[in-house]
Amino acid sequence: MSAASENETQKNNEEWHEGEDTVDPAILELAAQYVPGSDAEKALVRKIDKRIIPCIWGLYTLSYLDRANIGNAKTGGLQKEFGLTSTQYSICLLVFFISYVLFEIPSNLFIARVRPSLYLSGLCVLWGAIAACMGATNNYQQLAAVRFILGVIEAGFAPGVAFYLSSWYRRYELASRFSLYYTATAVSGAFSGLLAGLITRHLDGARGIAGWRWLFIIEGCGSSTLGLFTWYFMPDWPSTTRFLSGEERVLAAQRLAFDGVASTAGAQGHIGHLQAIKMVVVDWRSWMFVVLYMLCTGAQTIQYFVPTLVASLGWTGYLGQYRTIPVYASAFTFILTFCWGADYFKKKPQAISLAATIAAICFIIVTTVRHHMVQYVFLIFAFGAVYALPPLILTWVPNVIGFPAEKRAVAIALVNGLGNSASIYGVFLWPSKDAPRYIPGFSATTVWVALVAILAQVMAYLVNKYPVEAPDADKVVMNEIENQRAKGRLQAV
Repeated sequence: MSAASENETQKNNEEWHEGEDTVDPAILELAAQYVPGSDAEKALVRKIDKRIIPCIWGLYTLSYLDRANIGNAKTGGLQKEFGLTSTQYSICLLVFFISYVLFEIPSNLFIARVRPSLYLSGLCVLWGAIAACMGATNNYQQLAAVRFILGVIEAGFAPGVAFYLSSWYRRYELASRFSLYYTATAVSGAFSGLLAGLITRHLDGARGIAGWRWLFIIEGCGSSTLGLFTWYFMPDWPSTTRFLSGEERVLAAQRLAFDGVASTAGAQGHIGHLQAIKMVVVDWRSWMFVVLYMLCTGAQTIQYFVPTLVASLGWTGYLGQYRTIPVYASAFTFILTFCWGADYFKKKPQAISLAATIAAICFIIVTTVRHHMVQYVFLIFAFGAVYALPPLILTWVPNVIGFPAEKRAVAIALVNGLGNSASIYGVFLWPSKDAPRYIPGFSATTVWVALVAILAQVMAYLVNKYPVEAPDADKVVMNEIENQRAKGRLQAV
């Protein structure tokens, strides 16, 4: 038997089959004995962390690298070779977000019914190949077309991961775990600047290929390679994976039920796609989250212009590429600090408002002062605060809209999809004619983050006043036990 066949057999054996693996009936006592924060629960969470977090972190690192490296390619020779105007560059960014927004909800409806290990890893293989094709384009029309296709494939990943994590973690575990995943944006951004600097300096012209083309090719091939391996290590759903024992599976169901979150692929069954969409559309909470996420992602479009903004401060070429690294290091720090703090203190709305306020103050300073080093320092802090907002807001969605699972999946996709539509107009906020101060872009971004700070508190007040009806936790757990017993996973008492 080949190594690939052996790996597939072992992977399949980790997923449940009918009539296998029974455990002691004492498992039933767990339903009445669940205590949050027990040693057994802590051990379970550590076990889940070790399998899930490294996989999704690696996938998202390369996803973001392939999505955002166009900014480095632009300053690394793409703009000069294509004669790319500011408007044409914005169009190349725009078409990605159009397809990205259109395909998010269909993708998240799909992931609730399939194995996420195969689906998410498969997306990585596909987008890596497409991203590498950007290195073969010869004009901005071709580049825009490839970016559109890239958006179609990547549309399913970010909301898919958010839904996937919400199917494993409790309410105040989610932001901290999502923050670990989301630090991939900061790490990939910093690494992108380092890699772009090295490639454009040392590989430009190698084998007759421009450095910016090598940038697309190398990073795209790296994504496809990683996707071929992660599917083997990722578990699927708590109720279907054999990497957990019987006791751990019931405990996983208890944890989610305790927080009013429906267990994906569990005993509660499925609702129809149209019914799930209708439930989300008529819920006012969905649209409040959409507004919040649109504001923060609109502000986050600054990420595509970081090399350009750094160049406007006087650093160009590979030195300018290296100067982007502290910006993303700040993002890394802010993401971890605010998301872990929000979970630890159980104050997610307050964390959102604080990060947004810091961003607004720093953007005001960047806009009003003239000293380049002062601008650069406060740009670093503003960028970090903006980066803390998306994971906080997106993980707030399943905290509030947790049941049923299909509704949660659609809500996350709707918020992420329509939220990212802000990038459609946000990419036009930084035209080259506004250099070197870019006052319109900084002014709009300041207003958006200030609104986030205010609306987060409004949302918190409304959610507390009008809470969502959650399923009965004891009933959910007992249904899950009966479901596991009926399939031969637990012995009857």
